[in-house]
Amino acid sequence: MKPAHANAFAPQLVSQLRNYGKLMRLDKPIGIWLLLWPTLWALWLAGNGVPDQGLFVVFVIGVVVMRSAGCVLNDYADRKIDPYVERTRTRPIASGAVAPMEALTLFAALGLIAIGLATMLNTPARLLAIIGAGLTIAYPFVKRYLSIPQFVLGAAFGWGVPMAFAAQTGTIPELAWLVFGTAMIWAVIYDTFYAMVDREDDKKIGVKSTAILFGEVDLFVVAGLQVLMLFALALIGYRAELGFWYYLSVAIAAALMGWHQWLARDRQPAGCFAAFLHNHLIGMVVFIGIVLHYTFNPSGAG
Repeated sequence: MKPAHANAFAPQLVSQLRNYGKLMRLDKPIGIWLLLWPTLWALWLAGNGVPDQGLFVVFVIGVVVMRSAGCVLNDYADRKIDPYVERTRTRPIASGAVAPMEALTLFAALGLIAIGLATMLNTPARLLAIIGAGLTIAYPFVKRYLSIPQFVLGAAFGWGVPMAFAAQTGTIPELAWLVFGTAMIWAVIYDTFYAMVDREDDKKIGVKSTAILFGEVDLFVVAGLQVLMLFALALIGYRAELGFWYYLSVAIAAALMGWHQWLARDRQPAGCFAAFLHNHLIGMVVFIGIVLHYTFNPSGAG
């Protein structure tokens, strides 16, 4: 017979582990996808369609770990704000399910895992990883001071791109920075849709965002950014000598962008949130286009 307190401990432990999972947003993988797709674009482009298998594993795990760490730190930074926002009041720290010190401990543990992963990379990639860590730590705090925190988020979410090129080739060519810039523009697009959901709450509590900065011309500015992203994607195709399958994926991405504009047309929170959630399809489609190009053109020629 087990003691009564042992029977009570197991469900309590499982419940708390579940709370930690929610704090890391493992139940909402959209952020993992948005961070993963540009990283995979970079790995395939840097490896001419045949990325190093070990690097693939390190970067995929790294994406999950860094996104989780970013979410934990974000919720810690927002612990006094989240209880007053409808969408965030049930988050683990805001609801009291996880103590702030527990969150910091979890963040430190994830950081140690990330450091362990970084040690498996070459020196250029390790140096870039330090900058990436700085961007991850900075983002949760800049939204109190900058009107364009989405650009900092974009830099953080796109930083896997130069890291992937550096890890795969030992260099960071012009193509890497072009892909990074494209990922950064994309992050501003989807995170503006996301910020449009919380715009009224953010105004009340003083959190800054591009949704507030762009105001009534938000969808027009986003449309301009979408056109800029499509131009950048086309330029990537030209520089990397990609062919038909890639450009077909860019055309599909353009159609998806039009759909996202339609979803957010009334600026209703539900529609804006749907536009944000479905943005990862753009990253997926572009990645499929890159993979198909190298599948049917193994030499890497367009």
